[in-house]
Amino acid sequence: MKALIQGYFKFLKRSTNQHGVHSPFVFKLVTQCFYDKQNKSAYKVLQAYRNRLLQNKNTIHVTDFGAGSRIFKTNQREIAKIAKTAGITKARAELLYRVTAYFKPKQVLEIGTSLGLATAALAAGNSDAEIISLEGCPETAATALENLQHFNLHNATVKIGEFTQSFKELETKKFDLIYFDGNHQKDATLAYFDALLPTAHNDSVWIFDDIHWSKPMNEAWEIIKNKPEVCVTIDTFQWGFVFFRTEQEKEHFTIRT
Repeated sequence: MKALIQGYFKFLKRSTNQHGVHSPFVFKLVTQCFYDKQNKSAYKVLQAYRNRLLQNKNTIHVTDFGAGSRIFKTNQREIAKIAKTAGITKARAELLYRVTAYFKPKQVLEIGTSLGLATAALAAGNSDAEIISLEGCPETAATALENLQHFNLHNATVKIGEFTQSFKELETKKFDLIYFDGNHQKDATLAYFDALLPTAHNDSVWIFDDIHWSKPMNEAWEIIKNKPEVCVTIDTFQWGFVFFRTEQEKEHFTIRT
């Protein structure tokens, strides 16, 4: 937690808004997507999805393969409490929706389904996309799948299993967008980057969640930024955006959203 607070103050000192961006590609993304304040009809669906989870008092057994929870002390967890404290926030879900609607990816991979709040945003962002979401916990995956079907988000499928094994089954695919939210540990994050790099193309968008979660995650983000394949990154504190656009010079941005 200390590293997270310290990281946020450092972020505030070096961050900027659209006025500090000189890349046309990033400027357009920031002004037309990140800072888009227009209300979207899909936001009502995302809120309804969230409300349904918040009203669900059932308890499930959570199998956690990642960094663990800073809130829950047991793996027996109420669905409503997971949605309230551990799921993607309303603002972040709406931003993820806008990012998906902006780039219009056709092939999307999500690492870490949880209850499907982010999955719903990805699926709603482009109904023509094929969303593959990976989840290690069978009970959270089942909850997510039931809710995705309830809201007719049929373009999203949830695959249960250990992530690295699932990667092997996906290594021949090319993904337009990957959302990494399955394991907030340095070694795992870097291993995921390397394992999925063959699935990237010039216009792929990768989003890493909780890049300032801890000191090791800060280190992982710095390593990712310096990868030779990475051309442009955007640090929004919560998320780290990675682009492979070879037509652009290597550049890193720190943007308040």
